Amino acid sequence: MKISTKGRYALRLMVDLALMGNGQPVSLRDVAQRQQLSDKYLEQIVTPLSRAGLVRSVRGAGGGYLLTRGPAEYTVGDILRPLEGDLAPVECATDAEFCDRADQCVTLELWQEIHRAVAQVVDGTTLADLVERQRRKQQAEHA
Repeated sequence: MKISTKGRYALRLMVDLALMGNGQPVSLRDVAQRQQLSDKYLEQIVTPLSRAGLVRSVRGAGGGYLLTRGPAEYTVGDILRPLEGDLAPVECATDAEFCDRADQCVTLELWQEIHRAVAQVVDGTTLADLVERQRRKQQAEHA
């Protein structure tokens, strides 16, 4: 399983909004500059995040994007799934009926274990955890 650039950049976007927002809208242009990403690409990423209710836009001067809830209320899985879909390594890991051989297949159990392990990490890690990790990295850089 690979996470696409959209999924990776979505996490960077959300961490940036959490760090820089403080209840105020953050422009995608500013995020793009800080994260060294294309603002056009970020526009493509923010749309599914907005549809999923994870961010909301504020129009006009001083507009931008805001988190819809506190960083501790988002999991990494919440952020990745609107862009990546199900994070299962293979289709049968979540739907054994997908495969005619599911009742005979020894690898099905392996795929399900991998899926559970990934879910445990992404659903057990919050945006607040990532923000804290980012703050520690920034402090280490300045020490």
